[in-house]
Amino acid sequence: MFKENGIEMKIKNNSNETITNVEFTTTEKLEIIKIDKIEPNESVTEFLSMRKNKTDGAYSLTFNRSNGKKEISGGGYYTNGGSLDHLVDFIVENDTTIVKFDGPIY
Repeated sequence: MFKENGIEMKIKNNSNETITNVEFTTTEKLEIIKIDKIEPNESVTEFLSMRKNKTDGAYSLTFNRSNGKKEISGGGYYTNGGSLDHLVDFIVENDTTIVKFDGPIY
């Protein structure tokens, strides 16, 4: 059971290099999860609170690769400030980021 409105975010770094300046947020940018770095083969799981969200929007993950390139991955959807999924899974590969949303909350 969920204590509050929000979404659990998991990032798995399957690339060969450390990713840095990781941020996960919503379109409204009311709460932001910030992670300094994620090493290769490391996973991080955090919960993004959405209790202040009021509108419709999507989710956004940004991070820097070791070559300095900024990556932006977006997706998913929330409505009236409420998450439609309970988990988003990001898998960072050497050349792409795979995004999977899991299950509606009913």
